[in-house]
Amino acid sequence: MSGLQSVNVLLVDDNQHMRTITSAILQSAGVRTIHEVGDGAAALQALREHAIDLAIVDFNMFPLDGVEFTRLVRNSPDSADPYLPIIMMTGHSERSRVTEARDAGVNEFVAKPITAKAVFDRIKAVVLRPRPFVKTEGYFGPDRRRLKVPNYPGPFRRADDPKAVPEDFASAEV
Repeated sequence: MSGLQSVNVLLVDDNQHMRTITSAILQSAGVRTIHEVGDGAAALQALREHAIDLAIVDFNMFPLDGVEFTRLVRNSPDSADPYLPIIMMTGHSERSRVTEARDAGVNEFVAKPITAKAVFDRIKAVVLRPRPFVKTEGYFGPDRRRLKVPNYPGPFRRADDPKAVPEDFASAEV
């Protein structure tokens, strides 16, 4: 994957073997600068010390896991970069984990065991097709809506919101 030579990646995983594998995948794509750390607290420190363009973060770490790291990056008043693209990786890809990561503000999600293709696809998504960020009372991060319906008439974008969806529009896929 060309064009990644100048991208500074923060790789956060408490498993050294996983960091080695992920780092090798990133290097094969041309990434030259990879900052590796073992937990979310060290990752927050790395964000203060280095100009990071992309973070790849494990879900399950101690003492600060990937979800809490993401929440702090997105919402902390002293965040180094609340708009930082974050790719979450985990060996547990149950819907509840994906939802928790999404609601924390991750940009993309990849299940372990990771493949080079899966990592490259997620990187391409955050680089070539970045989603706009939204801020609501309870959320700040990339727009969680994947599909756009150009002729949606209501002020709300959720198809299951009965106050916002006209009867003839309720059957449309969103």
